Amino acid sequence: MRKKLILDLDTGIDDAMAIAYALGSTDEADLIGITATYGNVAVPLAARNALAVLHLFGRDDVPVYPGVDHPIAPAVLPGTGPTPPQERAHAYEDWRDGGRGGWPVGAVWVPSPGSVAVHHPNGIGGAVIPDSPRAPEAPGSAVGFIIDAARKYGPDLTIVPTGAMTTMATVFRDAPDLKDSGVNVTLMGGALTLPGNVSPAAEANISQDPEAADYLFRCGARTTMIGLDMTHQTALTRAKAHEWASLGTAAGDFLVTMTDYYIDFYLKNQPEIHGCGLHDPLAVAAALDPSLVTTFGFNLQVDLEGAFRGRTIGDRSRLQDADKHTQVALGVDVPRFLDRFMTRVTNAASAA
Repeated sequence: MRKKLILDLDTGIDDAMAIAYALGSTDEADLIGITATYGNVAVPLAARNALAVLHLFGRDDVPVYPGVDHPIAPAVLPGTGPTPPQERAHAYEDWRDGGRGGWPVGAVWVPSPGSVAVHHPNGIGGAVIPDSPRAPEAPGSAVGFIIDAARKYGPDLTIVPTGAMTTMATVFRDAPDLKDSGVNVTLMGGALTLPGNVSPAAEANISQDPEAADYLFRCGARTTMIGLDMTHQTALTRAKAHEWASLGTAAGDFLVTMTDYYIDFYLKNQPEIHGCGLHDPLAVAAALDPSLVTTFGFNLQVDLEGAFRGRTIGDRSRLQDADKHTQVALGVDVPRFLDRFMTRVTNAASAA
């Protein structure tokens, strides 16, 4: 039986490749929807890019639902500046109690300069692809869509969040019954054995909303974490990416243009990777076939204050709990994943 699949994306370059991987995995997964979060880009552009990629790959049947578009307790408020720790703690408590948190009404979230540099202002490496003829679903509809799908499909549903975790945290806050539903959540974010990529401690997706990630890890939901430790082992080289140029399809050309930008950024800033990291595609691949990674059980938390804000680390208060709620990937079958990645993305691009 094929798994029902939802991708929760901040649709940048590796998110677009994750879509292609999912579309090339129809033997294993039925992609029932994409939800748009923020991180690489803001929610409206994430939704636009997801719809455009789906259209390019010939899948106008997959709906796109915008999610929560701002963090719970931001360290910096737009137009105001840094927030003190006690204000963030109060905002997090307010949000856990069902409130809005600390984001000002009417304020517009924008990506950091670092995110823009990594993914280009258009989020997809400057590649130009047509808009979809479809519009996204109603603003904020992602939470309800995920809750309904989780209650309908239970353990047959797999969700892969690869941006800010705010929408997913809100799902489990608003529907705590889902913690025991058997829904599979495999996220791309964090790191245990490597430094972060936006600070010495924090990985980008977790840093977008540390409180949301902390809640997701500590609320009792079952999660699998695919961190930088694994994804930086899975490099896409320029030579492999350029194989898509021979397909003679618009989707193949798009992949080449987009990944050229990404690889250029990596070679300039992280040359030891020897290509670009396949962060989000690995999360999708591991969600569909857990045998690609080796995991170890942890009860995690996210540090919320000080120099380590955004760090994923063991929760000392649950260290002796026998029930470990998060499986953290600490090993990956790189050759098998890379072969599968090229096969499935190429199949999807060939048919588009």
